[in-house]
Amino acid sequence: MMSPRSTAWLSVGVLAGFLVLAGCDVGSVSDSGNGNSGFNLDSCTIPTDRLVDGGVPRDGIPSLDEFTSGDDRLVEKDASSAGYLEDDNRIIGLLFGDQALAVPHNILWHHEIVNVDNWAGQTFAVTYCPLTGTNLAFDRSVIDGAEFGVSGLLFNNNLTMFDRRDDESLWPQMNREANCGASVGTDLEMLPVMEMTWGKWKELHPDTKVISSETGFSRNYRTSGYPYGDPDPESSYERPNNDNLLFDMPIDDRRPPKERVLGIPNGDGGLAVPFGELDDGSEARAVEVTVGGTDMVVLWRADAEGAMAYQPRTQSGQSLSLTVENGRFVDGSGRTWTLDGRAQNGSARLEPVQTAYVSFWFAWAADSFQPETRIWDGSE
Repeated sequence: MMSPRSTAWLSVGVLAGFLVLAGCDVGSVSDSGNGNSGFNLDSCTIPTDRLVDGGVPRDGIPSLDEFTSGDDRLVEKDASSAGYLEDDNRIIGLLFGDQALAVPHNILWHHEIVNVDNWAGQTFAVTYCPLTGTNLAFDRSVIDGAEFGVSGLLFNNNLTMFDRRDDESLWPQMNREANCGASVGTDLEMLPVMEMTWGKWKELHPDTKVISSETGFSRNYRTSGYPYGDPDPESSYERPNNDNLLFDMPIDDRRPPKERVLGIPNGDGGLAVPFGELDDGSEARAVEVTVGGTDMVVLWRADAEGAMAYQPRTQSGQSLSLTVENGRFVDGSGRTWTLDGRAQNGSARLEPVQTAYVSFWFAWAADSFQPETRIWDGSE
């Protein structure tokens, strides 16, 4: 079953060769009359001509809400209701102490937001925009623990959330702040997340919890249920060289439009670390970068198809330098580390860069997000 947004997307015929459905009106909120889903846009601090009606009403793409650590929708990796996942499917991984949580893209294709009310004492939202390939998690304390929902609006093709409060606001995911409504200018605190394959996450965390396919909604969460065209990598919306977008926008041609990059935001434009540069045929890489005058290390593993940025120190403050030996991350004392920043022998953890997240290149480099970004090309 297709999600509401995918039906709207296909209806405008943006992606050649896909089924064209009629009857859905999508366009800028100024053109679409009541297409702003009832949100007050008078106070917006972003160009409202970039804030467009995605073809669904508010909550037309339903978030998943009220998850707790004991929720029966969170299951062990081997549970039958986790059987919708294949090892090469991508997940968003979160770690709180020794508690591991996986939120699969397969789930977020259809829901985009998962509101977690109590996981290791944390109240947060895990968010994914399939159109821009961006996954970020936010602490919800700044909105008094209220839930985030899918507004039905897109800013530069990116998910725009709203908070379910009386004095509601609009929060474009990649801006990480309120840009319309009562909370304009309020920043969201990010929680560190990792994007990698389900198979690798399971290997790293055999006791992980993962969202069950029994969400209460009738959706096909298997790979075959990918709602943005053929899931085959040669024709998928996510194919790196595919320049088709739901809404046209300028695309920086320095990298393939939908290549995944690990983006590290900063006031000087930030840094994009392209997966295509990291993937040089090695099993693993540890590359040193500098962002805004701060030294960091980016770890990459080919078998996880994932990367993450860390401060070159442990959470307890111990400085270290990481290299790769025989496909393993090793520090100066010979201690080995995992991609998700854990010492394999002991309890030490690397300090993650909380603001780092994965994005499609076209979105990361957009003129409303990180147009002045530098690109890591292996020369640093």
